[in-house]
Amino acid sequence: MNRTVLKMEHVNVSYGDNKVLDDISLTVEEHDFLGIIGPNGGGKTTLLKVILGLVSPDRGVITVLGSTPVKSRGRIGYVPQISNFDRNFPVSVYEVAMMGRYSHKGLGKYYDRSDRDVVLNMLKKVGLGDYIDAQIGQLSGGQQQRVMIARALVSSPELMLLDEPTASVDPIMQTEFYELLEMLKKEMTIIMVSHDIGAISVVVDKIACLNHRLYYHGSREITPEILEATYHCPVQLIAHGQIPHRILREH
Repeated sequence: MNRTVLKMEHVNVSYGDNKVLDDISLTVEEHDFLGIIGPNGGGKTTLLKVILGLVSPDRGVITVLGSTPVKSRGRIGYVPQISNFDRNFPVSVYEVAMMGRYSHKGLGKYYDRSDRDVVLNMLKKVGLGDYIDAQIGQLSGGQQQRVMIARALVSSPELMLLDEPTASVDPIMQTEFYELLEMLKKEMTIIMVSHDIGAISVVVDKIACLNHRLYYHGSREITPEILEATYHCPVQLIAHGQIPHRILREH
């Protein structure tokens, strides 16, 4: 029996009068690959911040890797959304990836040869071994996302959190990115949030729907009723071959 990596029980989070997460209960087991879909503003990023201990619930209990989120943070890898940044900022791929070793070294400690070996091996693993000295702003969106994954992986996480990881990635790079995740899910538990219903349903093992409330049955099956409850509009399911396409009809 796999151990429980994440357990949330009746978690509520509000920002002022705005309730973002409403009575969330969720259990994630070791080596699960859970995809969480839902509309923008539905609480997906807030959910990840709760797991990381960056946001404290107003109510409810959360256990991550057998402890509190804050105490377990060093065992969690986090890949945030790629936001706008100064593409001329002088930082290399190697330097960005090395930032992920901070949780192992601590404040005031110097990186040594073992840290360098871990970072170089991880950059090779994600297909960026030839780009270690490249300025990160010169890379494509897909390559930048791989750097962020390498940065998360160099801390040897037991749980990986991905926030809209393909939002800035073209379709060809998305395919390569999902192939990388297929390899990684053999080594760790992964939770990925996205609004891309069709793509996420192909790569994950289990799917949950989140729009302030969570709809989850521990499988990759999503009924039209769950999608309609999540998106608040009728949803039509169309399957072509082995890849499901989900289309939201006009209100």
